[in-house]
Amino acid sequence: MGKRYYCAVELAVDVIGGKWRPVILAHLKEGVHRYGELRRRIPDMSEKMLAQRLRELQDDGLVERIDYQAKPAHVEYRLTEEGRSLAPVLQALYDWGTARAERAGTPIEAPR
Repeated sequence: MGKRYYCAVELAVDVIGGKWRPVILAHLKEGVHRYGELRRRIPDMSEKMLAQRLRELQDDGLVERIDYQAKPAHVEYRLTEEGRSLAPVLQALYDWGTARAERAGTPIEAPR
């Protein structure tokens, strides 16, 4: 028997919770990205953490890793159908974060 949940929000937070998982998912919501692109978009995240979180998201069925077996290496990440089902949730978080930043006067920098 799997883990028991007593509220649907518990399950949702268990799947997408943590500091970096929703951020990765939000970037992949915008389209397919290579590993290096994700690193540039999330500059405060270590390479080890990004690799680990991407593996977890793959194991949870939210992200797909496509390896083109090319030289040099060409690997892309994209949301699965299940991951794309999170788009409205991710958009709501983005919209709330944008509004909160405006209300609090908190700047949000664009990645370089």
